[in-house]
Amino acid sequence: MHAPDRPLRSGVRSIEVILRVVKEWGFEQMTTESGSEFQTLTTLLLKSYFLQSSLEWFTLSLYLLCALVLLRLKLKYSLTENSKGKYISPFHDIPLFADSNEDEEVPAKRSKNNGNEIVLNMIVEVPRWTNAKMEIATKEPLNPIKQDVKKGKLRYIANIFPHKGYIWNYGALPQTWEDPKHTDDNTGCCGDNDPIDVCEIGAQVRTLGEVVKVKALGIVGLIDEGETDWKVIAISVDDPYAQKIHDIDDVRKFFPGYLEATVDWCRLYKVPDGKPENKFAFNGTFKDKAFALEIIKSTHESWKALVHKKADGGAIKCTNFLVGTSPYCCNEEDIQSIVQTATALVEEPSVSKEVDRWYFLGQ
Repeated sequence: MHAPDRPLRSGVRSIEVILRVVKEWGFEQMTTESGSEFQTLTTLLLKSYFLQSSLEWFTLSLYLLCALVLLRLKLKYSLTENSKGKYISPFHDIPLFADSNEDEEVPAKRSKNNGNEIVLNMIVEVPRWTNAKMEIATKEPLNPIKQDVKKGKLRYIANIFPHKGYIWNYGALPQTWEDPKHTDDNTGCCGDNDPIDVCEIGAQVRTLGEVVKVKALGIVGLIDEGETDWKVIAISVDDPYAQKIHDIDDVRKFFPGYLEATVDWCRLYKVPDGKPENKFAFNGTFKDKAFALEIIKSTHESWKALVHKKADGGAIKCTNFLVGTSPYCCNEEDIQSIVQTATALVEEPSVSKEVDRWYFLGQ
């Protein structure tokens, strides 16, 4: 088959531009859903070579270039889509409970052997063994997951010997909120104004933005710069150990040393930045599953007050697509407007080798 005649200079120039965009933006390395979109675009590009006119070639080339630009913008924002391809807020629109029948009550206790576990949704912000401090941007519309910035620089967590980056899959429970105006009776401190944190201890290294079904096992009360910052210990329900681990004592039995390492990590992780060691409620003692579920229930109630304008969230953005009873609930047209008007992000700079440094602390 021979390609039809067309101005050679125009055709070659068009494909050179598109291929340069592909290379510089790293689309050839993508394996996500957006990577599938890229494969579709490149297939169209190859097919376009056999179009019957120069005008058709030029038009489709221009379309492909614009599509790549839009796809690039979509990737940069790290916005969350649901199973129907709709943009949603990971903070507000993903349900806390994986089983919708349990969205009203959290029983304080359940038999560890009856198989009737409470399953929660966890949003992965930081995969295990990575350093970039990614987090749900609570003060931006639709709350995209972004890397934290401090003093104009992207934040990376230091490696505290013998650990590399985060020692669990780290993330948050959606539809929870630690109210900064509420003093926690257990810690004596107000909340940190974020969703409650989760340390998922399963074997699999998760991916950024992944929604994982987990069961809570216990909790530890971190006091971070005078704020309550609960850390829920959880395990994915599809982990091989999930059928054996049901409460915090089971973690000690099957994962010896993991809880002690967790306390050390949380106590020291800010020291390399020149800050003092963090403190804990209950002297760093982990509380059991029943206690953890009560804390989760409390933060879920705080979130309900937040999205229904019954609590002052300050600068927090409560824009959502699926919480129909919330005055912040938007229609699809409003959501698309937010996506289209979002400020573009700058290119990520190269990562400093300082990120790989090991810090020897706690002596």
